[in-house]
Amino acid sequence: MTVVVVGGGLAGVEAAAQCARYGVPVRLYEMRPAVTTAAHRTPLLAELVCSNSLKSDIEGTSAALLKEEMRSLGSVTLAAADAARVPAGGALAVDRDRFAAAVTAFVESCERVEVVRAEVDGLPAPPAVIASGPLTSPALAAALNGALGRDQLFFFDALAPIVAAASIDRRRCYPASRYGKGEGTYLNCPLTREQYGSFVAALRTAETAPLRDFERGVFFEGCLPLEELARRGPETLRFGPLRPVGLAPSPTSGTPYAVVQLRVENAEATMYGLVGCQTRLKVAEQRRVFRLIPALAEAEFLRYGAAHRNTYLAAPAVLEPTLELRDHPGLFIAGQLTGVEGYVEAAAAGIIAGLNVARRVKGLAAVYPPRETMLGGLLRYIARAPLSTFSPMNANWGLVPAAEGRGRGERRLELLARARAAFKTWAGPRGEAVKPPGEKRAR
Repeated sequence: MTVVVVGGGLAGVEAAAQCARYGVPVRLYEMRPAVTTAAHRTPLLAELVCSNSLKSDIEGTSAALLKEEMRSLGSVTLAAADAARVPAGGALAVDRDRFAAAVTAFVESCERVEVVRAEVDGLPAPPAVIASGPLTSPALAAALNGALGRDQLFFFDALAPIVAAASIDRRRCYPASRYGKGEGTYLNCPLTREQYGSFVAALRTAETAPLRDFERGVFFEGCLPLEELARRGPETLRFGPLRPVGLAPSPTSGTPYAVVQLRVENAEATMYGLVGCQTRLKVAEQRRVFRLIPALAEAEFLRYGAAHRNTYLAAPAVLEPTLELRDHPGLFIAGQLTGVEGYVEAAAAGIIAGLNVARRVKGLAAVYPPRETMLGGLLRYIARAPLSTFSPMNANWGLVPAAEGRGRGERRLELLARARAAFKTWAGPRGEAVKPPGEKRAR
């Protein structure tokens, strides 16, 4: 029996790879390049469009633990990311083109996976995984609405500008990573009090691009456009993405009042992204406002920021922690469509959906990790959170049961050890999962 996977992003790729790993044939549908989106620019599978950082690799962080769990389940996207890594301090960052090319080559060479370049405009028959992502096509979104009997939730996301490395004034910025982590792979553009004030004033009055068909614009708090943050108060940015804490003073201008960080975007370091500067300002306004940053006074913009719609389901009402739709047996949802936030989390959801649809084909029960694990905690959140307050969620320590250690460091070590032990017991020595005990659903 062939499994249909809709969507060739990170989640869809992981789902297809899991099926192939368990000997189940897959037909993977990706609508690009026949049908494009507002954010993608290539036909490659697993294209990263928002940021090239796959979050922290620092021991003890929630993101690092999630990636550790994914690797133990055979993550193909993390294997590609490790091979395409570029310096980014304590974060896992990749050359996006090399990463996507490697993932595409792997999938297309997999004998159990057939890649079909066509749009899917209706619900596929089970067994199937829908991993169409936050930019799900209107036709498929409408089909989901009809099948689930409720409107979908959505929020707006925004991209940050990317500038050419050669156009950055190196005399007005300096390399350093926060708290000395890494090798100073970020370029820091310091702002004086006066420069910061002018920058914030410009952001607050700049003209934004129209939202076209996105009239009910609701931005996700974890990825607010810079101008939206600036409107919340004159000091909001200085205590947010432009905070100077943890950075050494500038060799030329001393301790900065605020800092705009630039992160390398490719292996050749020819392009840099403005960290935390996602925006929906009009193109001309972006040139005007961001060039108020002294180091970017002559910046050449390789990509302008833009807003786009991100679609996700009312997961607590329709999904099990196994990522199977409650009223549609054999139909699984993966990726950001489930309500997880971030590339790593989306890929992790793809692994679980792919594992479970393969198990269904083999007549086995669907499974999910224990609540003490990072992946298990994330899955339980999207399936059990109160619907009235549900919004996309990234990996964090608040998703797992609290530890009893006295200090933060002691508690973190306890959480980490407990998660690893629970995951090892669940996955087993050969990676064959066992179903955790049943639990009552929170209302």
